[in-house]
Amino acid sequence: MAKPASRPAKRGRSSIFTGVLIGLIVGAVLAVGVALWATGVNPFKLGRHAAAPAKSAAPAAAQPDTAPSFDFYKVLPDNGTPGALPSTAAPAAAAPRLYLQAGAFQRADEADNMKAQLALLGVEAVIQSSEVPGKGMLHRVRVGPFGTIDEVNRTRSLLAQNNIPVTLVKEVPTQQETP
Repeated sequence: MAKPASRPAKRGRSSIFTGVLIGLIVGAVLAVGVALWATGVNPFKLGRHAAAPAKSAAPAAAQPDTAPSFDFYKVLPDNGTPGALPSTAAPAAAAPRLYLQAGAFQRADEADNMKAQLALLGVEAVIQSSEVPGKGMLHRVRVGPFGTIDEVNRTRSLLAQNNIPVTLVKEVPTQQETP
């Protein structure tokens, strides 16, 4: 009868375990090193506390560290007394905002195409979508707001040179009530 083949020794398990253990130790040491480096702490340098002679603990206990106190009206810029109304009874009428409208589209992809054409010319535009009774959803492509009529005319001439018709839109901002 033939002799059964002997099994080889299982040395692979111990070498895998040793490799994993060494990897964990090296990883932990590296993690601690990176944490100390990121926080700027040097554990090998003597701090002030170790080098300075010990003082009595009584003065430190008498003045505990307190959190900073913030006063709401001291943090804000000084606009007079809090709660005081401006000297003028009626606020001045706000200047209208000037926009150039390059189109109003029922389909959003057409509005996106117009916005892309304007972007290729270096003109930044926004799309304002709103529901209009009887017409459905409209997507307006607007450029602006502009501060002066000169800026409007420069942009209008640039767009006219590139065959993009625009309409001047004046939008008066609404006055909000103050509490």
